[in-house]
Amino acid sequence: MKNAIREFITYLHNIKQTSNNTEISYERDLNKMAAYLERQGVYNPLKVTETDLNGYLSYLRRNKFAASTISRSVASIRAFYQFLFRAHQIVQDPSENLKPPKVEKKTPEILTVEEVDLLLRQPSLDTAKGLRDKAMLELLYATGMRVSELMHLKVSDVNLNLGYVDCSEGARERVIPFGNVCKRALVQYLEQGREAFQRKGETDILFPNCSGKMMSRQGFWKVLKGYASAAGITTDITPHTLRHSFAAHMLQNGADIKSLQEMLGHSDISTTQMYLNLNMNRMRDVYMQAHPRR
Repeated sequence: MKNAIREFITYLHNIKQTSNNTEISYERDLNKMAAYLERQGVYNPLKVTETDLNGYLSYLRRNKFAASTISRSVASIRAFYQFLFRAHQIVQDPSENLKPPKVEKKTPEILTVEEVDLLLRQPSLDTAKGLRDKAMLELLYATGMRVSELMHLKVSDVNLNLGYVDCSEGARERVIPFGNVCKRALVQYLEQGREAFQRKGETDILFPNCSGKMMSRQGFWKVLKGYASAAGITTDITPHTLRHSFAAHMLQNGADIKSLQEMLGHSDISTTQMYLNLNMNRMRDVYMQAHPRR
């Protein structure tokens, strides 16, 4: 089972050119499935039946896994068996009729412009860590990039003269502009702060952690939540909060939906339209609170 999973992950990496995060997610989901099936005495992925897979989904439901987790597992299993089917390793896809649970879409948390300003003023500019964190947060809000993309940035990906960042992860590649406020934070960090993170040898990572290595998503989340707490922000902040806020604020200030789609790197414009709908709902709330003939 493990060999087939590794072969699938290699295919994703070399042929589909998926991101590292996507590959990690698929591998984690499939290894969990494999561990369950092996406990049931099923070791060969080519012998797995639809009944076996439904049994695994029932196991996840019995153990109170979130609907979003089960839905993601179904997607991973389907992708794996479609790969085996197209490679002619199986004659029938046992995952074909798997039904993922309905996942209720939550409205993303959006910070106000004032909250973002307060958050971005929290890092101390008297320490190397503060300079790094300030530049990190400014760049994230200035571009709306994903946290995983931010963590993978290299120094060479940033063009300070023209004010843009080359944002690439897997097969996705896009160039996103940033403004003067972000540029000043980046310059100050690169000139006065970044050298402190080079203690363990040279690295081309733009925002290394204190060990000089790539920061993890969890590490960034701790940094973000610490500054949110210091700013007195009660919104349930996640690593994506600044990305959501960037998108909502851009639309509020007149950005067109197509340009925003390109900056966010959405393959489907309907994903971007979520922020347009969010803005319409907020406008309706403001109207109902303020209009004298509501």
